[in-house]
Parts: sequence; C-alpha cells; structure tokens
Amino acid sequence: MSAVFSSRRVAPVAAVALGALTLGLGLTTVPLDILTNAVAHQVGPGGPAADWVSTAALMAPPVAVATLLAARRPGNPIGWILLAIFLVAFAPVGGYAVLDYRMHRGTLPLGWVAVVLGSAWPVFLLLIAILVWLFPDGRLPGGRWRRVAVVLLGAGVLLGLAASASGVAAVAGHDIRIDAGGSLTTDQAGVWNVLHSALVLGVGASWLAWLVLQVPRYRHATGERRQQLKWLYSGAAVFVVAVFCAALVSGSTSGLARLFSNLISPRGYVAFVGCIAVAVLRYRLYEIDRIISRTLAYAIVTGLLVGLYAGLVLLATQVFRFHSTVAVAAATLVAAALFSPLRRRVQQVVDRRFNRARYNADRTVAAFAVRLKDAADLDSVRTTWLRS
Repeated sequence: MSAVFSSRRVAPVAAVALGALTLGLGLTTVPLDILTNAVAHQVGPGGPAADWVSTAALMAPPVAVATLLAARRPGNPIGWILLAIFLVAFAPVGGYAVLDYRMHRGTLPLGWVAVVLGSAWPVFLLLIAILVWLFPDGRLPGGRWRRVAVVLLGAGVLLGLAASASGVAAVAGHDIRIDAGGSLTTDQAGVWNVLHSALVLGVGASWLAWLVLQVPRYRHATGERRQQLKWLYSGAAVFVVAVFCAALVSGSTSGLARLFSNLISPRGYVAFVGCIAVAVLRYRLYEIDRIISRTLAYAIVTGLLVGLYAGLVLLATQVFRFHSTVAVAAATLVAAALFSPLRRRVQQVVDRRFNRARYNADRTVAAFAVRLKDAADLDSVRTTWLRS
C-alpha cells in the first residue's frame, strides 16, 4: 500500500519535471538558431523576444496537456508516450550538433547526445504507432490477439532501437560528420538503409491495420467508449488536415504560407493532443457531438458565404462593371444578411446527422409548442407536457 501512495506522489513530480525539461529544451531552439544559422532563421518584427514568445506559444500547450495527462493518469502510458514524442521532436539536437561539431570541433559537452537523438526519428514514428494502438486505456488488444500484439510490440521496439542506432555507431566509431542543417552525414548506407526501410514499412502497415480495424471497432462501441473514439477521430482528422496544409505550403515564403506554418498547422497538433487528453481523462466527454456539429456547421457556412461573396464580387465587377468598392460593399452586406438564416438551416441539417440528441430535443419542443397552441385548458397542457 505504501508503494502505491509513494508512486502516486512521485508520478506528478516526474511528469512536471519531464514536461519542464521538454519545454526548456524546446525554447533553446531560438538562441541556437541565432548562433549557428543552422536553419533559415528570420527574426520577426519583435526581434528575438518575439521569437521566444512564438516558440513558447507553440510548444507550451501540447507539452502542458501531455504533462497533465501523465500526472493525472500515471498508470496509463499514453501521457508518458506523448512527453517522449515531444522530447524527441522539440529537442534542438540539430542546432547543438552544428554548434559543437562544425563550430567548436567537438569540444562542447554532450555533443554526442545531440547526434544520437538526431538519429532517433525511427523511435518517433514507432511511438506514434504505439500511441494509437494503446488508446484510450493504455492496454493492448485483449483476447486471442493479445499474445500476437505483445510479440509485435516487442519486435517493433527492437527494430526501432536498431534503426535509431546509426548515431550511436557514428559516435562509437569517432566518425561524426554534420551538415549545415545539423543532420548526420556519416555513411548511412548498407544495413542502416535496410533497417530504416523495414521500420517505415512496419509502421505504415501498423497504421493501415489500425485504420482498417476502426470501422468494426466504432460500430460495436457504445456509451463512453464510442465518445472516446469520437474524440480520437476528431483530433486525428484535424491533425491530418494540419499536416496536409503544412506539406502544401512547405518551401513557400508567402504570407499565407507563414500563416499556415506558424499558426494553423501547430494548432492541429494541439487539437490532437487535447482530444486524446479529454478522451482519457473523460472530462466533458459527451460534448464531442456538439463540438463536431458546430465545427462542421460553421465550416460549411463559411465556405458557402466565401464562395457567394467571391461570386458576387466577380459578377458585379466583370459583368455589370460596377466600381470595385461598391461591389465589395454590396457583397459584404449580402453575405452578412444571409449568415444567420443560413447558419440555422445548416445547423439543423448537421445536427440531424452528428448531434442527434439535440435534434430530437428540438423536435420534441417544437411539437409540444404546436400542441400547446391547440390546447383548450390547463389540464390538457399538463397531460401533454408529462407525456412528452
């Protein structure tokens, strides 16, 4: 019993310490980028201070959510896995490797740690695969598949560690060559290519198998488990959209590309982690139907109004030859006038499919109001209300 209470005291402290370490390492990215120019670092209008703030705003929310999850549910490995993922993703290993091996000839302390962690991207992929399979209770599939799952998990961990050992081999062989971006350029051919390819194929097959199993899993789920899966799927959908948008604008320097890279895409990662935390902690779990319906409704309304606005502006300026200022003002007024009725109609259609409880409640209230108009006395009203 004392060991249980001791673990309950130690786990929150360990989670906060690991979260603080992850955030602290992530914040060192800004000075390292300025010192080494390891990446195309552009100082914004606010200078380095603005970069510190923007970096903290990007990293703090997901790290805080993962820390809360590990502290509140220490027996569930999902929170700890998230912290490990962020530690690998946010640690400025590339910048420190450049600072050590390209600028100080390997004389700085712990440069070899940066090299080893910089080659640990296979572990990053493996942790994401393990995360989705352990959701939401941190346990592998039960029944007859449990033994197979344990064997596959063990094989995956061994393969991930072996595929990530190229940095260890370079450090052990005293052959560390770093390019301007902080990546290891020591010969990685031969067995490393085979291990990397096997790991990528294995993780891809694992993700594909997980997706295939989600259809029957969701259909057979009821109650709380179904709501947990809705949270996971919603967060995953936002995450995929964010990654897709980031991939589309990669390499571009336009204002729209910076907006997606610095604002929209990072929010997708935060949404995914937040959805996992809500599903595991079961906080306001049943709000997901309302959130989904509202999000879809506003997305549809926004798309329709933007299309209508653009169409009206083009029609007025290109066909009727109105002045552009007049056309923009008229299109804005039309879009504003249509917003409320269009939102109500779209919300009803979306609720019918994604928020059935509210849709049925609204129909019950509307039907009662109709019967109330036809009621002749209070007793009839009272009887109708009780039956509804």
